[in-house]
Amino acid sequence: MTTDVLGRRALNRALLARQLLLDRHPMPALDAIEHLVGMQSQAPNPPYVGLWSRLEGFDFGELSALMTDRRAARIVLMRGTLHLVSARDARALRPLTQVVLDNYLKSPRAVPLRGLDLAPVVARARTLLEEAPRSDKELRALLAERWPDLDADLLVWAVRCSLPLVQVPPRGVWGASGLARHTTLETWLGEPHPEPSLDEMVLRYLGAFGPASVQDVQQWSGLTRLGEVVERLLPKLRAFRDEGGRVLYDLPEAPRPDPDAPAPVRFVPEFDNLLLSHADRARVISEEHRKRVFTVNGIIRATFLVDGFVHGMWKMERKRGAATLRLMPFSPVPEPAQAALAEEAGRLLAAAHPDAATHTFEL
Repeated sequence: MTTDVLGRRALNRALLARQLLLDRHPMPALDAIEHLVGMQSQAPNPPYVGLWSRLEGFDFGELSALMTDRRAARIVLMRGTLHLVSARDARALRPLTQVVLDNYLKSPRAVPLRGLDLAPVVARARTLLEEAPRSDKELRALLAERWPDLDADLLVWAVRCSLPLVQVPPRGVWGASGLARHTTLETWLGEPHPEPSLDEMVLRYLGAFGPASVQDVQQWSGLTRLGEVVERLLPKLRAFRDEGGRVLYDLPEAPRPDPDAPAPVRFVPEFDNLLLSHADRARVISEEHRKRVFTVNGIIRATFLVDGFVHGMWKMERKRGAATLRLMPFSPVPEPAQAALAEEAGRLLAAAHPDAATHTFEL
């Protein structure tokens, strides 16, 4: 195993290549979602923009169809956060990430539940959610009928930590609206078939985010003690070091472009895993800028890339038939990048809001 040193730009270009952000790729959306090992989907719309920025000729209706046809689903997985994944990955990854939710049930929030046998509550909730997809409000009311003396909000939270729940359409469908309603993974997608494998999960992470340290894999997944897994995988890996001396692991044949390879401007949506999946995020965003993008209430703002690195934030709005994309740069945008961003913004507005009366770009 070699221990070549990879600088910040080398890691940046490797990450962009794995994230399909150096070039737009002519692949189906479902294949891209699986390659990325899912896309964080705390809000319904960001994965649409994320795929648009990564794929050649992506149509927003393609992802909507994947959701309604049950070939893709939104389910709590890595880091205990909502992710958009293929149906196959929902089945394969959910058992591996249950431990993250189990730990939530040991947190201070769960103190009022200590001594309570949750099994009957979870069993009742499973029956109710398998009868029909239900919102938290609906489930809360139904559980309160059976356990009127208990905190119904806390019971619903415990249920969501205990059961593999899928958030069903129309939630998550572009242009649709509606309450977030859930049913069980088994009801929506059928019984799990793939054999869950931590080894495979780590290898796929490296394919989408490497080169990376053990701490990086743990940051992305929310799991701990993955050093044991990486140790087991060493014969399949190549080792590097970053400029700080940290050991980074990678798949031997994975792309590691030249640090000076050109990187086009790109719009990265809210909550994108590009910014969330490393303990050290310097390969794509400075610490100064991270503090502006990551809010105290857990919102991860949409960003845009210039020369491969976060250069500012952006926001797209539609009001009274007018669609606007506005940039909020952290520093002046170089002139060539201004033209590229204006062109990219026009294409995004046309894809996201084709029926808007006007499309406006503001820098």
